[in-house]
Amino acid sequence: MGRVVRILKVDFPRRGPLCRAMLMAIPFPDIRPEIFSIDIGGFTLALRWYALAYIVGILLGWRLATMAAVRPALWPENRSPFTAKDVEDLMTAIILGILIGGRLGFVLFYQPAYYLANPLEIVAIWQGGMSFHGGMLGVTAGGLIFAIRKNIPLFSMLDLMALGTPPGLLLGRIANFINAELWGRPTDLPWGVIFPGAAAQDCPGVEGLCARHPSQLYEAALEGALLGGLLIVLAFRRGWLKRPGQLTGVFLVGYAIARILVELVRQADAQFVTPGNPMGYVVQIGSAGLSMGQLLSLPMLAIGVGLILRARTRT
Repeated sequence: MGRVVRILKVDFPRRGPLCRAMLMAIPFPDIRPEIFSIDIGGFTLALRWYALAYIVGILLGWRLATMAAVRPALWPENRSPFTAKDVEDLMTAIILGILIGGRLGFVLFYQPAYYLANPLEIVAIWQGGMSFHGGMLGVTAGGLIFAIRKNIPLFSMLDLMALGTPPGLLLGRIANFINAELWGRPTDLPWGVIFPGAAAQDCPGVEGLCARHPSQLYEAALEGALLGGLLIVLAFRRGWLKRPGQLTGVFLVGYAIARILVELVRQADAQFVTPGNPMGYVVQIGSAGLSMGQLLSLPMLAIGVGLILRARTRT
């Protein structure tokens, strides 16, 4: 990081308001993606922040779900449809749904042409590439199968999963920041971050170092901290678990709104950017349009509103 600071002080152009704003930008912290690595006989075993975020997020979600499951007063007719053992068994379905759905969602939504040409790389999850929307579909499918097998009310089970999801979102987005990936568009705001790498520094019209929105941290705050806190209050203090499907609706609406807003400052995926479409819209109307993240969030928003209205109108 010392070299970055030195460039900021010496080599950065000194003229114009944009240059002054860039001088106020935040250098990327000196954090490696790996927490530690060990070489064993030519094989490197490494623990990455991204993997740790998944592990800790799942554990926190499991703990939060268990706390709700063992409190009968939170549920309809003051009877919990779950036992602590049910929550443990549900975790297996959730983990499989995250891995399979998240990977297939990334393949199908973001890079279908590449993986059609390289099908063996679809299973290479360790190389990165997961989609939240795909993971959500995978978790929903796994939860549906689990609910049918265990004869558990579907909407109550979805509410429990919604309650336990934000911790993983919070830690996952922080891990994205540590990995210096999924950054935002160039900005002259003082909290812009100078992400490393040629791709992050490829900012047309910007002289010197390029600062970008830390959109990963925006998502961590909105999807993880804010939405998670709201769900906890509604579940444990406001009795929203008594109307099955209501908490799931809040999660879907909250995530969709947060993602749609953050996409306004998030850098589009490279495969969607063309000379005639520099903003990377997948649906373009004149100079405006929708990114892939926004397009996938619109159905979530509609379904979430429908679930809330359904729950509020049912006795």
